[in-house]
Amino acid sequence: MHELQNEFLSIKVNPVGAELSSLKNLETGTEHLWQGNPEFWASQAPNLFPVIGVLKDGEFFFEGKTYKMPKHGFVRHNEEIQLKEKTSNSLIFQLEYSEKTLEIYPFKFRFEISFILNEKNLEVQHRVFNLDNEPLYFSLGGHPAFNAPVSKNEAYEDYYLEFDRKMDLRTHVLSQNGLVSDKTEGILDNEDKIRLHKDLFAKDALIFKNIPSKKVALKSKNLGTVLSVEYSDFKNLGIWAKPGAPYVCIEPWLGIADVEGTNQNLVNKEGIETLEANKNFEASYTIHLN
Repeated sequence: MHELQNEFLSIKVNPVGAELSSLKNLETGTEHLWQGNPEFWASQAPNLFPVIGVLKDGEFFFEGKTYKMPKHGFVRHNEEIQLKEKTSNSLIFQLEYSEKTLEIYPFKFRFEISFILNEKNLEVQHRVFNLDNEPLYFSLGGHPAFNAPVSKNEAYEDYYLEFDRKMDLRTHVLSQNGLVSDKTEGILDNEDKIRLHKDLFAKDALIFKNIPSKKVALKSKNLGTVLSVEYSDFKNLGIWAKPGAPYVCIEPWLGIADVEGTNQNLVNKEGIETLEANKNFEASYTIHLN
């Protein structure tokens, strides 16, 4: 594990996939990141690139060729990603294209993810570099899971998510095979709170496209604000947990799983980002511990 800390918090990052594996408040001793109990979900905070969610039939088309791609892309679980630099307050990892990646993703890229500590804040910064002379098409996002509850005398139902504004929010329902259907269900009606309960994710993740809010807090009715996530650079937000599991994922996304009616052409994929030749792209989200 790669470790980093300041006077307020400490983090650990698994070199496999550059996956955040610990986020601890040093003032209270509280571990806020889900510890990957495989009884529910063995992951903790996978990094999503160059796709989010599933592709229809696990594949996409580009310039007349078919490419197979695993769910959430190939950064998570990836043993090729390298620690590029460690400073007093940051860990910077990178993955560059290879013959292996070109077989499933025909673009010359460099992906960097940085974990930057600043007082009680952890900034997770993503950078994508197009190393080719043609446009690059990609999505990216985060998938951090936070413990809820954080103390033994509390229940999951004591927790809720509170956005920075009141909104009307509808979730886009996922099909049985993980594709985004055209069916939506109302979640908020000029409200700002989603209460956690064991049936909240009975139909899989809550998916909010083009969400107006750009900050959400995880709160306890007993402890108040536990932490918050600010995601100004991201258009979409996913909220998810395995039903009955004591955590909640707050997932800033650029992109989305394939829609049911997709033609599977990567260039036309809903939510896809286009990065022109020899350009780079940056997007960050920040976790603030109270």
